[in-house]
Amino acid sequence: MPHYITLATCSLNQWALDFEGNRDRIVESIIEAKKKHAALRVGPELEVPGYGCLDHFLENDTYLHSWEMYATIISNEATKGILLDIGMPIIHKNRRYNCRILSYDGKILLIRPKIFLANDGNYREMRFFTPWLKTQYVEEYVLPRLIQKITGQVTVDFGDAVISTLDTCIGAETCEELFTPQAPHVSMSLDGIEIITNSSGSHHELRKLDLRMAMITEATRKCGGIYLYSNQKGCDGDRLYYDGCALIVVNGKVLAQGAQFSLDDVEVITATVDLEDVRAYRALISHGLQSRSSPVYKRIHVPVELSPDHLNFNLNIKPSVPREIHYYKPEEEIAYGPACWLWDYVRRCKGSGYFIPLSGGIDSCATSVIVHSMCRLVVQACNDNNAQVIKDVQMVANMPEGWIPKTPQEVANKIFHTCYMGTKNSSIETRTRAKDLAEKIGSYHVDLNMDTLVSAMVSLFEVTTGKKPIFKIFGGSNIENLALQNIQARLRMVLAYLFAQLLPWTRGRTNTGGLLVLGSANVDEQLRGYLTKYDCSSADVNPIGGISKTDLIRFIIWSEDAFDLPVLREFVDATPTAELEPITDTHVQSDEADMGFTYEELSVLGRLRKVDKCGPYSMFVKLLHIWNDKKTPEQTADKVKKFFWFYSINRHKQTVSTPSYHAEQYSPDDNRFDLRPFLIDPRFNWARTKIDDVVSKLQSNETIDTMTVD
Repeated sequence: MPHYITLATCSLNQWALDFEGNRDRIVESIIEAKKKHAALRVGPELEVPGYGCLDHFLENDTYLHSWEMYATIISNEATKGILLDIGMPIIHKNRRYNCRILSYDGKILLIRPKIFLANDGNYREMRFFTPWLKTQYVEEYVLPRLIQKITGQVTVDFGDAVISTLDTCIGAETCEELFTPQAPHVSMSLDGIEIITNSSGSHHELRKLDLRMAMITEATRKCGGIYLYSNQKGCDGDRLYYDGCALIVVNGKVLAQGAQFSLDDVEVITATVDLEDVRAYRALISHGLQSRSSPVYKRIHVPVELSPDHLNFNLNIKPSVPREIHYYKPEEEIAYGPACWLWDYVRRCKGSGYFIPLSGGIDSCATSVIVHSMCRLVVQACNDNNAQVIKDVQMVANMPEGWIPKTPQEVANKIFHTCYMGTKNSSIETRTRAKDLAEKIGSYHVDLNMDTLVSAMVSLFEVTTGKKPIFKIFGGSNIENLALQNIQARLRMVLAYLFAQLLPWTRGRTNTGGLLVLGSANVDEQLRGYLTKYDCSSADVNPIGGISKTDLIRFIIWSEDAFDLPVLREFVDATPTAELEPITDTHVQSDEADMGFTYEELSVLGRLRKVDKCGPYSMFVKLLHIWNDKKTPEQTADKVKKFFWFYSINRHKQTVSTPSYHAEQYSPDDNRFDLRPFLIDPRFNWARTKIDDVVSKLQSNETIDTMTVD
């Protein structure tokens, strides 16, 4: 006989420390799950205070307010009659834990602390929380008095246990635990737990979703069972975008998948499954044998049925059928991930919109097209009658109730401002491209020349010192040439903030704040240090600071057709140039020539440095093989030496780098993702000596001695 059960998991757009807003979204998700007849609702990791509270998790207020919000949730009649799995931080015996609270009908059944904490890359959970290292171990937890008054309970079980109902058994796993070699779901499956929940705060990276999905499906492919994955969605107030994509998997097959990029604050997905399918799948001799030596979990019994008999004979109930996982292309991920992040940022900071210095180059072009994508998502949400988006766009655009934009250009005209800041070193081509793009996407565009400002600065220096710097092509030195470029770049930053503050005022918006300034330095240029400190790359936020130039070019090519923007072809075909040096018959400045690297080379070098954890010598050895058909050993050695030289001398720039959308594992984001010192000896003398020795021996066909470090 079948045992049908409907289960719900969700993605919520939570915001760090937005206690009341987070609570309301949790309650909304519970109500939505009940409307879909779900017997169990699972929410994201730390959903009550928001996952990204960071050092606020060290403050006792965060724990107090989390309990206060939880009290209003379980005392709400609308949240009863369904098994709830809710995430929040809890202090137990003066230790802080990242926990799941499982409850039913206003009674807390179990508090399950996270066992394995995420503590690398973007995550520092060990800074805030203690891991619950005692697996299959349970203690008593004394509930706060405000909870005792609501539930009538004084103590509850706290630890690594599971919930047993009259018809099934449920266990909780939290985010990082899925990715560990000895993942809890293996032991749970062997001990007969049929439903496993996973509540996550997992961020978006380009090309990362397939890894996550493979791990989730694999969790039940070998062991059998039902796996409910819940994830946060949106910008939690920092550099990360949590990309939702809630999932329901049974025996390795996907039954339901949530959206990866969406402006919906609350998304609930459900699936109806047959518990008998799990039991049949697990009818393996090897599974039975290994279960005899596996750990045993304490079962907390709840006298309720999640799959009552009357459901099994209801012919209107149909089990969910398997489906394929939906993946976006990297170009689409760039279009939608940063766009959703920008929307959350501007609406939550109560901004009036965005401003960008639009240079006519591909980086500021890509940033502007991402804003265009944001405007498209807003219009789409308005067409779908998303009340929250409609309210937010009216607030950001300073428009009255009843105004609903019909086109992305209508949104952009209200909230997106672009400005071409030309000098005598600028070309007609870049000025025209900037104007044409602004017209197509509908931004409020300003075109200006800033030569008088540059001349005034140079004249001031000349009057003060008696020396007048000149460009290198006219006979000046390298230091003069660099200074004359930098002053143009830095003046653009000053102008950007002036115009960002006052442009809304010139358009009659006297009762609103200024615009947020967008930066547009890509990850490769930041890694190489090919930007001026405090120039127009210095901004409020940077949506492309974690995206490589090669990916940005692919994104622009894709956007040309996807967004019907034929003007983008001109940006792709143009040679990347900063236009900070005079253009002559024999000289046009080129970014790749200035850097000494192609953007493709920088992407390879950046990944080897960060992802593969290579120093100069190990990077050189790897590249000898990777670039064997492209470069000689001498050329490879030269590239590696130059890369580490420029990376080291420019490392200080990352200390003031604009907060960027994190999209690549080789992001050089200082003090957040890339914890390397900013004062490094750029010579790397010993590594250089070893590299030169290898090159010399290769030239003379000698045997090379190698040494590995265990």
